[in-house]
Amino acid sequence: MTLNGIGVVGAGGEGRALAAYLASRGLPVHLCTRDTRVGGTLNARGRLKGAFPLSLVTDDPAELLAACRVVFVATVTTAYPEVAAKLAPHLTPEHVVVLFSSKLCGSVEFSCLLRQAGVTGVDVVETDALFAARPDGDDGVDVLGMKGWNLISGATPGAVDRHADMLIEWFPMLERARNPIERGLTDFGAVAHVPIALANLGTIDRAEDLLFYVEGLSERTVVLLEQVEREFGAVAAAYGAQLLPMTEVLDRYYGCTTTSLLDAIRSVEPYKAIQAPQSLDHRFLREDISSTLVPLQALAARAGVATPMVDAAITIKSAIGRADYAASGRTLARLDWEALSHKEILSRI
Repeated sequence: MTLNGIGVVGAGGEGRALAAYLASRGLPVHLCTRDTRVGGTLNARGRLKGAFPLSLVTDDPAELLAACRVVFVATVTTAYPEVAAKLAPHLTPEHVVVLFSSKLCGSVEFSCLLRQAGVTGVDVVETDALFAARPDGDDGVDVLGMKGWNLISGATPGAVDRHADMLIEWFPMLERARNPIERGLTDFGAVAHVPIALANLGTIDRAEDLLFYVEGLSERTVVLLEQVEREFGAVAAAYGAQLLPMTEVLDRYYGCTTTSLLDAIRSVEPYKAIQAPQSLDHRFLREDISSTLVPLQALAARAGVATPMVDAAITIKSAIGRADYAASGRTLARLDWEALSHKEILSRI
């Protein structure tokens, strides 16, 4: 088996931006996507400019994994069960899976999914989405922003040790997290998306135009984000981590004013033109509830930490969406942590 290529699974905005970025560094990129209309060259605009050739575009995971040792998964987190099932028959211990935008403990969930499929010995590591990007036609991507800092973690400390140097060489903005809970909760989008959407519930439900970060917040409604941030910090502390203030996170991401959270959000250049979703069923709202807030709520309960704002967000979104997110999201059972105490989870991570 030749394993010289770098695989990217997913051709949404993040997947295309990631593939173009890796190709811009001279790496041979193989893209796996259901939409094979994506051509052999990605045309990037915005913060990343140029025409970047791809070594392969395929819809066949077997073909991808035959050529790539490192495989980036740049799909939505709610697709992980489907993606893991498709990759599992073709993975060997020579491979490493890197999750892009894995949310809270995504590497732990993905590793469990592989074990359930009979796959062992495959390292799974994770970081956050590093690009604010949108697909542009069949072969293009508009890169609105590129984060200047983020964290990496993994399903096990050993997985991070084995692959951190490689990832930091490709992405110099990355640093190691203390554990996957710190990495998963250092996520401004997970703090912001759902509270802003709920504060503008009627406007979004009517599909009216709204600049999500600029017009979607006021001096009164930003307190929702500030409360969610406090709850994130309390849960992180219960699991041996200390989160940076979200103003500092945004400054490290993009550079911004740090006098207040509202000022920081409004001064982030890539956020100024981002429109609100046109539906309360938008994928990033479902993803943040399912893959960050639900596991956060469960970890908080296991540690005896109160999370009233997170609880309320899950309850309201479940009612609006007629879905039981607490049952269908990333539960402790899906992390194989259901039988573990708070102390045992701390030991595991």
